[in-house]
Amino acid sequence: MIEFNYDLNYLKLDEGFSAKMYECTAGYNTIGYGYNLDIGMSEEEAELLLIHRAQKVDIALQRNLAFYKTAPPELQNILCNMAYQMGVSGLLKFKKSLAAMEAKDYEKAAEELLDSKWAKQTSLRAHRLADRVRAL
Repeated sequence: MIEFNYDLNYLKLDEGFSAKMYECTAGYNTIGYGYNLDIGMSEEEAELLLIHRAQKVDIALQRNLAFYKTAPPELQNILCNMAYQMGVSGLLKFKKSLAAMEAKDYEKAAEELLDSKWAKQTSLRAHRLADRVRAL
């Protein structure tokens, strides 16, 4: 990585922060600290954002699911995947699936995942993840 010694506080001050998209004075859709959404995002930038958000999901799952820290790494990955998509609060609504996962009844957990509105809305993803749960 390239060495970077710039004081970002000046950029933050001059750009200002917005958590929501707005139109800047030049007419571009902008977010964050002056990030021009109209130019798009590189795959590297998207991956940095993905990593950051996945880490936040992981921390939230550690706080909200008692069995998460001791679950098999593959199950942690599956739960992170689901929570990344629907938020931790959305994942926590899968009470029967989560109870089955905690009890290590992975066949039942997979069945419960597929018996959901989520599975109807994102069928391919739900089936892929249910297959991964079954394989535990």
